[in-house]
Amino acid sequence: MTGPTSGTRPDEIRRHNRTALLRRLHVDGPSTRASLAAELGLNRSTIKALVDGLAEAGVVAERVPAQRSGAGRPSLLVLPQPHAAVVIAIDVRVEQVAMGFVGLGGEILGRDSWNLHHRTRDPGEVITHIVESARLMADDLDVTAVGVGVSVPGVVRRSDGQVHEAPNLHWSGVALGKRLEAVLKLPVQVGNDAELGALAEHVRGAAQSSSDMVYISADVGVGGGVILSGQPLRGAGGYVGELGHMVVRPGGRRCYCGCEGCWETEVGEPALCRALGLPDDAPRGAVVAALRALDDPSVLNEFADWLALGLANIVNVLGPELVVLGDLYTALPASLVDSVGTVVQQRSLVSRAVGGTQIVTSPLGRDAKLIGAAELAFEPVLDAL
Repeated sequence: MTGPTSGTRPDEIRRHNRTALLRRLHVDGPSTRASLAAELGLNRSTIKALVDGLAEAGVVAERVPAQRSGAGRPSLLVLPQPHAAVVIAIDVRVEQVAMGFVGLGGEILGRDSWNLHHRTRDPGEVITHIVESARLMADDLDVTAVGVGVSVPGVVRRSDGQVHEAPNLHWSGVALGKRLEAVLKLPVQVGNDAELGALAEHVRGAAQSSSDMVYISADVGVGGGVILSGQPLRGAGGYVGELGHMVVRPGGRRCYCGCEGCWETEVGEPALCRALGLPDDAPRGAVVAALRALDDPSVLNEFADWLALGLANIVNVLGPELVVLGDLYTALPASLVDSVGTVVQQRSLVSRAVGGTQIVTSPLGRDAKLIGAAELAFEPVLDAL
């Protein structure tokens, strides 16, 4: 048994350094050996040994930088090789499933998507279509995947991918992770969609430099993901992210979850449709088009009030430096987002204390959860390469 005073074995140190190097290249892209040594706090001989080993395995490649500065021999540029490790990212939405094959470094090598209707939302139907599409895409791209990440709009147990409940999909007690592993023969990681949106924004989006942030997304429902001190916030059993189901209007509209007055009944897609004078089930494209063609933003005043109310509560409880609005919220008028930010600062004691929590829209847009699913799948892969 290893005691508390035991030293770290050399092979453990090498593996730790190798994983740190791979994660740096995967997230931030190509870098010179000299920069890698400085950023990781390792000497050049250690970097050389690590890079040489990864290059021999085909995980990275090296070339002379296109632009050279100074005299002497240039430091070689180290590039991650996308096909060296490929994962399948799946974003299950209420009305659509999106899939991507994503290579090391975050490059999306291929995509597919299909619409979901009431009869095709059955978990078995969704799993069958995922498997068929994955096999066709793997053949077309001539790649072999090493892991799978899945985003689901519901309460997910991270340990085994059990979907406890996804109200808007009408799923309950679905062993999604185990069922996909059984047919794909690959390790499968399943996460709540908003939690994975937060992960994507933290790794590749608006929150790359923020250690404390909240991601709020609106599809049919509303979800939230939280990063605190650089780490995802996960509740007991991995269940977290249902910020859309905090009750803000007791006795209000009936929610899919069975409660009344949930926040998502006031700021979800149907609520936005009502504010715009569209049917509650208007197509997503029509909603986005109406937002972009909006001449009078004042029609969204009540919607904005409810959005600000919920965000002020979240900021008071969690104290983030940044709130990122994703999915349908990225189409909101900039003036509305600015005014919501002002109201949140006025209503939130915490926001005033930290000098104002910044509220922005996601630069990743509709890809956020797909990217987050890929990053979830890559977490164990980077350790194993």
